[in-house]
Formats: sequence, structure tokens, C-alpha cells
Amino acid sequence: MHRTLRTGRAAVVFAAIGALALAGCGGDKEGDEPGDGGPTKGTEKPASVQLPKLDGEKIEVAAVWSGPEQENFTKVLDEFEKRTGATVTFVPAQDPIVNFLGTKIAGGSPPDVAMLPQVGAIQQAVARKWAKPVGPEAKAQLAKNYAKAWQDLGAVDGTQYGVYYKAANKSLIWYNNTVFENAGATAPKTWKEFLTTAETVSASGVTPVSIAGADGWVLTDWFENVYLSQAGPEKYDQLAKHEIKWTDPSVKDALTTLGELFGKPSLIAGGTDGALQTEFPASVTQTFSGGDAPKAAMVFEGDFVTVNIAQTDARIGTDAKVFPFPAVGAKPPVVTGGDAAVALKDSKGAQALLTFLASPDAAAIQAAAGGFISPNKSLDVAAYPNDVQREIAKALIASGDDFRFDMSDQMPQSFGGTPGKGEWKILQDFLKNPKDVAGTQQKLESEAAKAYKS
Repeated sequence: MHRTLRTGRAAVVFAAIGALALAGCGGDKEGDEPGDGGPTKGTEKPASVQLPKLDGEKIEVAAVWSGPEQENFTKVLDEFEKRTGATVTFVPAQDPIVNFLGTKIAGGSPPDVAMLPQVGAIQQAVARKWAKPVGPEAKAQLAKNYAKAWQDLGAVDGTQYGVYYKAANKSLIWYNNTVFENAGATAPKTWKEFLTTAETVSASGVTPVSIAGADGWVLTDWFENVYLSQAGPEKYDQLAKHEIKWTDPSVKDALTTLGELFGKPSLIAGGTDGALQTEFPASVTQTFSGGDAPKAAMVFEGDFVTVNIAQTDARIGTDAKVFPFPAVGAKPPVVTGGDAAVALKDSKGAQALLTFLASPDAAAIQAAAGGFISPNKSLDVAAYPNDVQREIAKALIASGDDFRFDMSDQMPQSFGGTPGKGEWKILQDFLKNPKDVAGTQQKLESEAAKAYKS
């Protein structure tokens, strides 16, 4: 069963982010925070959660994280080691993580804990009897620190299996402020204004939009934001559960809208071919490198973009600003994502780590490092390194149970979460040939029907 959540005032609170960014906000450089060697904000306060002594115990944690994201998570694991005496090893996983874990489990060496990036992956882990229920200490932390909607996302048939450690607001467009100022462009509020802004920036001599077409998940996020705003939350829920087909007119409308951008290679950094060879990290760094002549002026993706901006000289809130994904329909969309910690072994160490990850203590460490948003409502927003991230975090917590979770992450992984297959591959083909709306719909429906076995 794929759970979906109600949206409402979340659209309003996220709208505040754009206004804040336009005002200049903070101006801290994201790159000043990670790896500064000093104590993190998460360790300055007394511990909010008691953890058992685990001297001599070895724990493995698998996640599809690399680079700064992995480094920042390792700081959290270091603190856990310090408090418990356990030794924790990070195991780099590959997408799709369920396949990676299947190989590990078949070989008799599953990690103790896995960070699962899809609701569907949690459900698969439960169906295959890999996942272990969350213990009483971690459940107590969840009840204390999380909105019910986030708890429900980690539950299957009423049993809690996942601890949503990391969240994402996937309805943001980041822009190079120098390029916008030189072009006389302003942050758009609607899709029509967005396309006009792109043309304005293009006329100034800079290609307007950077698209990470090599990563199919980015294209699913483009589609979901357009679809949620244009078709509305009820249709979004129905499509997420395959209660309506991908041949539905609402899908045709969303693909046609996307085609207004995808069908103009001159507006896309590197053109269509270039976009299909651009991976997500490069899509960000090429937007904020190159002085007055970067390869692109805008890049779409979630709050985690800040980790990649930190690899450039751009300063968040000054050089790199942000506005909410433009409204295609009546309201701008609010799409979230997240990573849940799931225990794969019945061990004291696995449960202790879930308890720690459900606490504000763990969240504060990675929040201070940047490029991270926590759904933990007990986390002091002062832990975040700049005003942009503080406002994004406040908006997420203020939305309570009112948001929509990433659609592809709710679907069977074979359709919504596998590189080179299903929705990821079909939307890459659509980026290549955006005029083929009907053919794209037929392919999506055919693959979805197989995945849902309907």
C-alpha cells in the first residue's frame, strides 16, 4: 500500500522562502561549515537521549550517499561511536539499494542498518522479511519528535519499521544572482513567468536552465512538481497509487507543459545531448562556477543542492539564491522526499542507532554541516548554518502532516526508482523527444502496469 499525504498550507509557508532569498538572507557561505574541525552544534548541548554502552560492537550502515553528504553523515556516526563505544562502518551502496541489499543478504552479510530513499523500498524490505520493527526506545523518540505523517511513511500495515532521518523540499529552483542582475531578471512565480525569465536570461548571453538529464530521478521530480501544481493533489494521489492510468489527460497536460522547456534546447545548458550527459552534482556546480559567464543561470532541485553549491565559491543567499518551483496551476507545488533508517539485523546496536537517528542530537550535527533538512520537530533551527536553510526547515516543520511525498518514491522500485528502467528511462527518452507525448504516456502506462501487476 502506497501512502500519500494531504497538502494545504504547506504551499503558503514554502512561498516565504522565495521572499527571504530575494531579500539577501544571511549570506553565509555553505562551504564554511563542513569540515571546520570545531565542535558541532549537536555536541554543545547536553544529550537529549540516553544510549546503551556498546563497547566492542561493530555496526554497518549502508546508504546511497557519497561525497560531502557521506562525509557529513559520518560526523553523526562518529558522535554515536563516542557515546556508545561501538565501531560504525559506512557501507557505500548503489542504486537501486534494494538490489544491493539483496546481494548482501544472499551472501549472508547484511548491514545492520540501511538508509532507504523510497517508501516503496521500505515496503519491499518488509515484504521480503528483511526489515526489523523499530524498538521501544526509537519509537518513543519518534512519538516525541515527529509529526504523524512522517511516522506513517515509515510504517507498513501499522508496524513501525523506518525512522525518517533526512527530509528534502524538492520544490525549489536555485539561481545565480549575478546572472539575474546582469539580465535584469527577477524570480518568477508562475510557469509562464518562468519561461519568460528563461528567455530574458538567454538574451543576456547565458543559457538559462541546467538539467541533470543523466539522472532519471531529477526528471521525475520535474514531472511531479508540474503535475502536482497543474493536476492537483487528488489526481497526484491517484496517479501515485496507479488508480488512474498514465494515459490520463492530466499526464498529457503535464508532459505538454514540461515540453515547453524540454522542447527548447537553446534554453538548456549543453542542449538536449548535454543535459542527458549531465549528472546532478555537475548540474549545480556549472550554475555557480565561471564568474559572470556560468554554463547556466538556474538549476532545479531540493534543499540538498546547498551541499553542491559548497563545492563552488558561491555564497548562499548572496550569490546563490532560491525561489519556489513556479505555479503551473492555482498553487505552487510542495513535493518532499526523505531517507529512512531501517534495521536489517536484530541487534542492540542497530536499535540504538535508530534511537539516535530519531533524536534531535543526531539531526543537529548534520544540520550544522549544511545541505541537510530534518523532519525532526524538536531540532532547534539555530543548528542550520544560514537563514535560507533555517527558513526551509521551519516551513517543513510548519507544514505538519500537510505535504505530498515524492511520487516516484512511493511507486514500486522497478518503475519509479531504477536507473535505466521504468519512469527514469522513459522521461530521459522524453527529454530527447518531447514532442512524443502520446508515445511517452503509452510507455509509462505499460511499464507501470507491469510494476503494479495490474
